Amino acid sequence: MVYSVIPAADRAVTTTDWLTSRHSFSFGDHYDPSNTNHGSLLVNNDDVVTPLQGFDQHAHRESEIVTWVTSGALVHQDSEGHSGIVYPGLAQRMSAGTGVLHSERNDTWPDHPEAGTVPVRFVQMWVMPDEFGLTPSYAAADISNELTAGGLVPVASGDPNRDSAIRIANRSATLFAARLDATSSVELPSCRFTHVFVTQGSPTVGEHLLAEGDAVRGGDLGGVRVSAAGDAEILIWVMDRDLRELMG
Repeated sequence: MVYSVIPAADRAVTTTDWLTSRHSFSFGDHYDPSNTNHGSLLVNNDDVVTPLQGFDQHAHRESEIVTWVTSGALVHQDSEGHSGIVYPGLAQRMSAGTGVLHSERNDTWPDHPEAGTVPVRFVQMWVMPDEFGLTPSYAAADISNELTAGGLVPVASGDPNRDSAIRIANRSATLFAARLDATSSVELPSCRFTHVFVTQGSPTVGEHLLAEGDAVRGGDLGGVRVSAAGDAEILIWVMDRDLRELMG
């Protein structure tokens, strides 16, 4: 069982007057040939966007994009006619497929008085699909009740043997989320590649006390226990294929 801890401070950072984006892997102007992916996970960006600002319409192709908001709210609109708001406890997936234009902004939204008035923080994750040329699609699901109940919650998966709130076009990848407190813990599932990211709090993974923004990467970490002395939230990708295998 081999894994490494990547401290939050080791991430590359992109900043503008409205954005702070911290990158777990090579992204944009920050390219490191030794840090391009883990398994089929290509992007794990931890973004903060100021009110009434955001990413205007831009293009994506051939990627499964999962967005997880930790505070505030994010408004999504795309060229396929989908629109919606992403908030804590709601998971969103956009399959870019053959090509799609979309925007992600910290704008106002009916029935969400906080939207567009406070900074939004969200984690955006990209995984490689099993095959190219798919029709672009969109899905979202509120899993707040499942998170409150505790345990590992399967957020997004393409595994035909695993149920999840939303589906992705990668049969070997599953994203779990867990909210922990001093009375609860979870065990990491078995798989070839594991990526754990701390969105909130200070959980302990195995023997390592982590902080917000820290990550753990490893091979099969099945059975490693994750606990916390106080409130914490983690996102866990488990994957059975890496990028080279998916690309043939």
